[in-house]
Order: sequence, then C-alpha cells, then structure tokens
Amino acid sequence: MSTRENLPALRLFSLLEARYAMRVLWALSDGHPQTFRLLQDSVGGVTPNTLNTRIKELRAAKLVDHGGDGYCLTPMGADLARLLCDLQPFANKWHPATQPKTVEQAPPATHVAESSDGVDRMAEATLSSMRP
Repeated sequence: MSTRENLPALRLFSLLEARYAMRVLWALSDGHPQTFRLLQDSVGGVTPNTLNTRIKELRAAKLVDHGGDGYCLTPMGADLARLLCDLQPFANKWHPATQPKTVEQAPPATHVAESSDGVDRMAEATLSSMRP
C-alpha cells in the first residue's frame, strides 16, 4: 500500500496514540453518557487538563460528542469502540503469556529416608511430583 492509501489509518493511529485517547473511548464504549468528572474517574489517573485536551481532539475527530447527560460516543466513535472491544479476547490470551512463570516449590523435606540401596526415596518422590 502506498503512503496515500495508508494516510487515513496513520491519522487514526496518531489520534489514538495520544495519551488516554483509547481509554476515553473504552470508558464510553458501554453507551452510557458520562459527565466530565465521571469520565475522569473512569479513565483513571488523567489530569483535568489532559482529559479536556483529549475530549477536544476526539470531538474534532467526530468520535465523541457532548449531550445533555454528558459525553458519549458518536455513531462513528461507537464503530471504533466495537473494534477496540474486539481486542479483549486477544488481550485475555496475551496477558497470561506475558506473566513470568513461577517455579512450583516442592514441599520442604521433614526427614531423609534412605533405602538400603542408597537412593533417597523422598528426593525421588519430590522430583517425580515436579515432572510434567
């Protein structure tokens, strides 16, 4: 694809990569209008100034609007939010894969039982319980 063909996607990426932009869309994706303060709480950690800037940008992009009850997604914003919601199944699969694997700890040995042939039976039992 040429740069010209990619331009709409690149502009959308530029808008969405702005801090908290996708969180605003995500917070409004349930379809319920939110006041500024409620939206700030829903987004979490955003300053009023930053939220105000994101709302202005998303409104200029015709993704968010303000009605009598608060901020809500436009029909185009709702289309985008549905695409973002499609990321949830992938995120659920991806998240556990990014977590470090913990090594299962063997229970502490209370005593060492040595058989007549010199093999430590407790160690052998512990090792076999750790095998997949």
